[in-house]
Amino acid sequence: MKVLICIGSSCHVRGSRDVIETLTSLVKEYEKKVDIELSGSFCMGACSKGVSIKIKDRIYHVKPEDAEDFFHEVILKEAETCG
Repeated sequence: MKVLICIGSSCHVRGSRDVIETLTSLVKEYEKKVDIELSGSFCMGACSKGVSIKIKDRIYHVKPEDAEDFFHEVILKEAETCG
């Protein structure tokens, strides 16, 4: 499953680097259980609420301090249904 994380300037200021580091660590931890591919993306046009993350056709807004919960509650569940 592909997960796009905005690395545009607004999301960068909102902590995209920290979100990416957290998600990368978690993807490595779960790589034997689910297939998740993280990829960078430029502006998704929805950057006022946090770092934009796109999964399938849906855009989520994640703050760095919520990235781990987002992984478990959204990314992991979506990946498990895809596999």
